[in-house]
Amino acid sequence: MGIFSGAEKKNELILVFNIGSSSVDGALFEAQCSGIPKIIFSAREPIKIEEKVEISHFLLTTIKSLEIVAYKIFQAGLGAPSQVFCVLSSPWYVFQTRIISFKKNTPFIFTEKLADELIKKEIKLFEEEHVLKYSHSDNQVRVIELKNIKTLLNGYEISESMDQKAKELEMHIFISISGESVLKKMEDTISKHFHLKQIKFSSFVLSFFTVARDFYPKQENFLLVDIGGEMTDISMVKKNTLRESISFPLGRNFLARGVATDLSCTLDEASSLISIFKDGHAEVSVAKKLTFILNKLRAEWLKRFQSSLANLSKDISIPSTIYIATDKDLVDLFSETIKTEQFSQYTLTESKFEVVFLNAKLLHSIALFNESALGEPFIVFDSIYINRFLTNPVIVGQA
Repeated sequence: MGIFSGAEKKNELILVFNIGSSSVDGALFEAQCSGIPKIIFSAREPIKIEEKVEISHFLLTTIKSLEIVAYKIFQAGLGAPSQVFCVLSSPWYVFQTRIISFKKNTPFIFTEKLADELIKKEIKLFEEEHVLKYSHSDNQVRVIELKNIKTLLNGYEISESMDQKAKELEMHIFISISGESVLKKMEDTISKHFHLKQIKFSSFVLSFFTVARDFYPKQENFLLVDIGGEMTDISMVKKNTLRESISFPLGRNFLARGVATDLSCTLDEASSLISIFKDGHAEVSVAKKLTFILNKLRAEWLKRFQSSLANLSKDISIPSTIYIATDKDLVDLFSETIKTEQFSQYTLTESKFEVVFLNAKLLHSIALFNESALGEPFIVFDSIYINRFLTNPVIVGQA
């Protein structure tokens, strides 16, 4: 069963949490048959920046932020949600679009049983490859999403794939997994305030991809760049299909750590200085120092971005359109950094990068907000995504 299947086509109250590496966002929204969610209340709690990321402690601070957001939404007293969703960003899940190839010298019939067997084998391989990433969770992982993106028989893409003869089969499937103990801690925290039998998990990359694809339907090839607190995730979309993904461990917190080190101040002071600098209110001497430090840090981030693009592209060209998801206070800094990138733009793409920040204001035509809703981009993506699949169910689900 897909996690979005089986929903009645009526307006219902939905609770969604976006759990990332810089903050936890939560929102109550009304899923509407029109396909446009109405976000009636939202809350946000930053995740405390640490000098060094130690995964067990990082998980603890994340759970504390989740607890605060869940409590705020519960205290708002706006009603009991009928369903609860958790949308995970890096590093709380990993995903991959995997290609299953199956060939025989003589024709075979492609049946549902054969598809299930091949997919189960692929899931097992994927879990084994990534189990070391979850050493903090006793090496137990859970598949949270499984989607068949497309199926080809004898090289031709088909929609009605079962019970057809072929010699060659190729299936493109999207799989995402997370650590079992990580998911259990999140479930226990939310269940203190909202008592539902099941909390449904999904990945932010599917929310991001779906909204970008539907908002710009004529743009078939693009990059998705999700800049979180600790990670930057880059996903490549070709012909409206998620193809490849790569990550590197530098996000917005990397800037605060760099400033704190160079100015011998605390991380909170560094974050405050960056904010004041961005608003143009820093003293001249401080602004001069910060300009030098941030330029150095931007160059380091850009170097990792460039190498990631080179590893992502392999033998195919990189799309020049980039959609960014990040906290709105630093979007200009990262957008300008990407635009100054030259090597990949002229060797791997056909034109200069066009960077688009999909913010709440831009998405106002496909989402409604009450005054008490913050309109943070991450929660807007998730609400739109979940609403669309609640009112137009498809299989995007848990194995």
